[in-house]
Amino acid sequence: MRRSSLVAGLALITLASGSAHATISVFGNTTARTCYESALNERSGPSDISTCTEAIQDRNITGRDRVASYVNRGILHVQNGNFERAIADYDEAIELDENEPEAYLNKGLALLHQRAAMTEVVALLTAAIENGTREPALAYYGRGVAHEMNGDVSAAYFDIQRASDLDPDWDVPARDLTRFRVVGGQGG
Repeated sequence: MRRSSLVAGLALITLASGSAHATISVFGNTTARTCYESALNERSGPSDISTCTEAIQDRNITGRDRVASYVNRGILHVQNGNFERAIADYDEAIELDENEPEAYLNKGLALLHQRAAMTEVVALLTAAIENGTREPALAYYGRGVAHEMNGDVSAAYFDIQRASDLDPDWDVPARDLTRFRVVGGQGG
Protein backbone atom coordinates (compact mmCIF):
# COMPACT_ATOMS: atom_id res chain seq x y z
CA MET A 1 0.00 0.00 0.00
CA ARG A 2 2.84 2.39 0.78
CA ARG A 3 4.35 1.91 -2.67
CA SER A 4 1.11 3.00 -4.35
CA SER A 5 0.94 6.07 -2.16
CA LEU A 6 4.49 6.97 -3.07
CA VAL A 7 3.79 6.58 -6.76
CA ALA A 8 0.61 8.57 -6.52
CA GLY A 9 2.49 11.30 -4.71
CA LEU A 10 5.11 11.41 -7.43
CA ALA A 11 2.45 11.45 -10.10
CA LEU A 12 0.50 14.22 -8.46
CA ILE A 13 3.61 16.36 -8.13
CA THR A 14 4.56 15.64 -11.73
CA LEU A 15 1.07 16.11 -13.08
CA ALA A 16 0.78 19.43 -11.28
CA SER A 17 3.49 20.88 -13.50
CA GLY A 18 2.70 22.89 -16.60
CA SER A 19 3.40 19.97 -18.91
CA ALA A 20 0.62 18.04 -17.25
CA HIS A 21 -2.10 19.48 -19.43
CA ALA A 22 -2.87 19.05 -23.08
CA THR A 23 -4.17 22.33 -24.42
CA ILE A 24 -5.97 22.50 -27.75
CA SER A 25 -4.68 25.19 -30.06
CA VAL A 26 -7.00 27.69 -31.67
CA PHE A 27 -6.06 29.90 -34.59
CA GLY A 28 -7.22 33.37 -35.46
CA ASN A 29 -7.90 36.42 -33.38
CA THR A 30 -10.81 35.31 -31.21
CA THR A 31 -11.72 34.87 -27.58
CA ALA A 32 -11.16 31.14 -28.12
CA ARG A 33 -7.56 31.93 -29.11
CA THR A 34 -7.13 34.08 -25.98
CA CYS A 35 -8.57 31.23 -23.88
CA TYR A 36 -6.06 28.82 -25.43
CA GLU A 37 -3.17 31.21 -24.71
CA SER A 38 -4.28 31.51 -21.07
CA ALA A 39 -4.27 27.72 -20.67
CA LEU A 40 -0.97 27.38 -22.51
CA ASN A 41 0.70 30.06 -20.39
CA GLU A 42 -0.92 28.95 -17.12
CA ARG A 43 -2.82 32.20 -16.60
CA SER A 44 -5.89 31.09 -14.69
CA GLY A 45 -7.29 34.21 -13.10
CA PRO A 46 -10.98 35.12 -13.12
CA SER A 47 -10.63 37.22 -16.27
CA ASP A 48 -8.96 34.31 -18.08
CA ILE A 49 -11.79 31.96 -17.14
CA SER A 50 -14.32 34.62 -18.18
CA THR A 51 -12.65 34.86 -21.58
CA CYS A 52 -13.03 31.11 -22.03
CA THR A 53 -16.68 31.34 -21.02
CA GLU A 54 -17.19 34.11 -23.59
CA ALA A 55 -15.61 31.89 -26.23
CA ILE A 56 -17.88 28.98 -25.33
CA GLN A 57 -20.95 31.22 -25.53
CA ASP A 58 -19.89 32.88 -28.82
CA ARG A 59 -22.31 31.68 -31.50
CA ASN A 60 -19.85 32.57 -34.24
CA ILE A 61 -17.00 30.24 -33.29
CA THR A 62 -16.64 26.84 -34.87
CA GLY A 63 -17.61 23.66 -33.07
CA ARG A 64 -13.91 22.73 -32.92
CA ASP A 65 -13.06 26.00 -31.18
CA ARG A 66 -15.93 25.50 -28.71
CA VAL A 67 -14.61 22.03 -27.83
CA ALA A 68 -11.12 23.50 -27.46
CA SER A 69 -12.44 26.26 -25.22
CA TYR A 70 -14.13 23.75 -22.91
CA VAL A 71 -10.90 21.77 -22.62
CA ASN A 72 -8.78 24.87 -22.13
CA ARG A 73 -11.17 26.32 -19.52
CA GLY A 74 -11.06 22.96 -17.76
CA ILE A 75 -7.29 23.28 -17.58
CA LEU A 76 -7.67 26.71 -15.98
CA HIS A 77 -10.07 25.24 -13.41
CA VAL A 78 -7.54 22.50 -12.58
CA GLN A 79 -4.85 25.13 -12.11
CA ASN A 80 -7.16 26.77 -9.56
CA GLY A 81 -7.83 23.44 -7.83
CA ASN A 82 -11.45 23.30 -8.97
CA PHE A 83 -11.51 19.73 -10.25
CA GLU A 84 -15.31 19.39 -10.31
CA ARG A 85 -15.70 22.33 -12.69
CA ALA A 86 -12.79 21.06 -14.79
CA ILE A 87 -14.35 17.61 -15.08
CA ALA A 88 -17.67 19.17 -16.07
CA ASP A 89 -15.90 21.10 -18.84
CA TYR A 90 -14.14 17.98 -20.09
CA ASP A 91 -17.47 16.15 -20.08
CA GLU A 92 -18.98 18.95 -22.20
CA ALA A 93 -16.07 18.70 -24.64
CA ILE A 94 -16.53 14.92 -24.90
CA GLU A 95 -20.27 15.40 -25.42
CA LEU A 96 -19.54 17.75 -28.33
CA ASP A 97 -16.75 15.60 -29.81
CA GLU A 98 -16.45 12.06 -28.54
CA ASN A 99 -13.13 11.66 -30.39
CA GLU A 100 -11.30 14.59 -28.76
CA PRO A 101 -8.29 12.94 -27.11
CA GLU A 102 -7.23 15.90 -24.99
CA ALA A 103 -10.63 16.00 -23.25
CA TYR A 104 -10.16 12.35 -22.23
CA LEU A 105 -6.55 12.94 -21.21
CA ASN A 106 -7.28 15.98 -19.07
CA LYS A 107 -10.35 14.41 -17.45
CA GLY A 108 -8.30 11.32 -16.60
CA LEU A 109 -5.56 13.46 -15.08
CA ALA A 110 -8.09 15.49 -13.07
CA LEU A 111 -9.56 12.30 -11.62
CA LEU A 112 -6.06 11.00 -10.93
CA HIS A 113 -5.35 14.17 -8.93
CA GLN A 114 -8.39 13.36 -6.84
CA ARG A 115 -7.17 9.80 -6.32
CA ALA A 116 -10.60 8.49 -7.21
CA ALA A 117 -12.12 6.22 -9.83
CA MET A 118 -8.88 4.59 -10.98
CA THR A 119 -10.75 2.20 -13.26
CA GLU A 120 -12.33 5.22 -14.96
CA VAL A 121 -8.92 6.92 -15.13
CA VAL A 122 -7.51 3.90 -16.96
CA ALA A 123 -10.44 3.95 -19.41
CA LEU A 124 -10.14 7.69 -20.04
CA LEU A 125 -6.39 7.59 -20.59
CA THR A 126 -6.82 4.58 -22.87
CA ALA A 127 -9.36 6.59 -24.90
CA ALA A 128 -6.89 9.49 -25.08
CA ILE A 129 -4.19 7.14 -26.40
CA GLU A 130 -6.53 5.44 -28.88
CA ASN A 131 -7.78 8.79 -30.18
CA GLY A 132 -4.24 10.08 -30.74
CA THR A 133 -3.44 12.46 -27.90
CA ARG A 134 -0.60 14.87 -28.56
CA GLU A 135 0.77 13.91 -25.12
CA PRO A 136 1.02 10.10 -25.30
CA ALA A 137 3.86 9.85 -22.77
CA LEU A 138 1.74 11.70 -20.22
CA ALA A 139 -1.25 9.46 -20.96
CA TYR A 140 0.80 6.27 -20.56
CA TYR A 141 2.43 7.55 -17.39
CA GLY A 142 -0.89 8.55 -15.83
CA ARG A 143 -2.41 5.24 -16.83
CA GLY A 144 0.57 3.44 -15.27
CA VAL A 145 0.04 5.28 -12.01
CA ALA A 146 -3.67 4.40 -12.08
CA HIS A 147 -2.84 0.75 -12.75
CA GLU A 148 -0.49 0.70 -9.79
CA MET A 149 -3.06 2.33 -7.54
CA ASN A 150 -5.44 -0.45 -8.65
CA GLY A 151 -2.84 -3.05 -7.69
CA ASP A 152 -1.88 -4.07 -11.24
CA VAL A 153 1.87 -3.64 -10.91
CA SER A 154 2.68 -5.43 -14.16
CA ALA A 155 0.45 -3.13 -16.24
CA ALA A 156 1.84 -0.15 -14.33
CA TYR A 157 5.40 -1.11 -15.18
CA PHE A 158 4.67 -1.55 -18.89
CA ASP A 159 2.81 1.78 -19.18
CA ILE A 160 5.49 3.71 -17.31
CA GLN A 161 8.13 2.01 -19.47
CA ARG A 162 6.17 3.08 -22.58
CA ALA A 163 6.02 6.66 -21.28
CA SER A 164 9.77 6.62 -20.78
CA ASP A 165 10.32 5.24 -24.29
CA LEU A 166 8.05 7.88 -25.84
CA ASP A 167 9.70 10.79 -24.03
CA PRO A 168 13.23 9.80 -22.98
CA ASP A 169 13.97 13.38 -21.90
CA TRP A 170 11.19 13.31 -19.29
CA ASP A 171 12.97 12.08 -16.17
CA VAL A 172 9.94 11.16 -14.05
CA PRO A 173 9.00 7.88 -15.79
CA ALA A 174 12.64 6.80 -15.91
CA ARG A 175 13.02 7.56 -12.21
CA ASP A 176 9.81 5.69 -11.37
CA LEU A 177 11.00 2.63 -13.29
CA THR A 178 13.87 2.24 -10.83
CA ARG A 179 11.31 1.34 -8.15
CA PHE A 180 10.23 -1.74 -10.06
CA ARG A 181 12.02 -5.04 -9.94
CA VAL A 182 11.52 -7.21 -12.96
CA VAL A 183 11.62 -10.85 -11.99
CA GLY A 184 12.10 -13.34 -14.79
CA GLY A 185 10.87 -16.81 -14.49
CA GLN A 186 10.71 -19.82 -16.68
CA GLY A 187 7.43 -21.57 -17.01
CA GLY A 188 7.46 -25.20 -16.33
